[in-house]
Amino acid sequence: MSDRLTLAVPSKGRMAAPALELLEAAGLSFEAGERALSVPCANAPVDLLLVRAADIPEYVQDGVVQAGITGANLVAEAGVEVVTLTELGFARCSLQAAVPDDAPQTTLAELAGLRVATAYPHSTRALLEERGVDVELVPVSGSVEASPRLGLSDAIVDLVSTGSTASANGLRLVGKLLDSQAVLIGRGESSPLLERLELMLSAVVAARRRRYLMMNAPASTLDTIRGMLPGMGSPTVLPLADEGQIAIHAAVEADDVWDLLGPLKAAGASSILVVPVERLVP
Repeated sequence: MSDRLTLAVPSKGRMAAPALELLEAAGLSFEAGERALSVPCANAPVDLLLVRAADIPEYVQDGVVQAGITGANLVAEAGVEVVTLTELGFARCSLQAAVPDDAPQTTLAELAGLRVATAYPHSTRALLEERGVDVELVPVSGSVEASPRLGLSDAIVDLVSTGSTASANGLRLVGKLLDSQAVLIGRGESSPLLERLELMLSAVVAARRRRYLMMNAPASTLDTIRGMLPGMGSPTVLPLADEGQIAIHAAVEADDVWDLLGPLKAAGASSILVVPVERLVP
């Protein structure tokens, strides 16, 4: 077994920069030039292979690399035998069907018998067949949204982030086929290096979803404040020099911070600090 791990990473597109940023946040040190293909890490036995995101599932299946970062939708489209090791929390989108605004269809089932344009024909066919919907697929690349307007199709299936692009092109969403985000994939064969990589990436992803709260409060308010903190287990409570005062520390979901600060202050908390978490290993 090689004493180095080769990880395939998207070289272009919307996943490229976030993938490299995640690897740096996980502690890997490297210099990736614009035309670099293989990039060794200076502080770990890891080599980055910068390739097209759509090719990565095949590279992993064929053993060209031990692991790769790509989109879950691209894994589904490739139809390969790989294992999703970790969801990475960026490049979130969904594969959805859409029809022109004036079309009568409102559900996926009503697409049966229609011409459906998509840049993802294999996964679209498989996902529609799972739902018992038989369509005539029109494989296209590029501006899928223009297909109905050009008379090439009656509907489309494409990746959607916010839905604004579909709306701007006079299309209406009628159903979701697949949720997608960037994922770390492997062949199902474990190794100490791959386990370490998975752990470090997972720690960063988990940390990005949380914030560390620190606050002072009267000891008499502990039960009230503790009940307001939907964190990881019990908060840390420390006595302060002023009698009857305590410091409370807790890790909470980042999405909860908006709703927490006002009630915490009203409950007696003061000097509230909210700081990011770099890594979190459960």
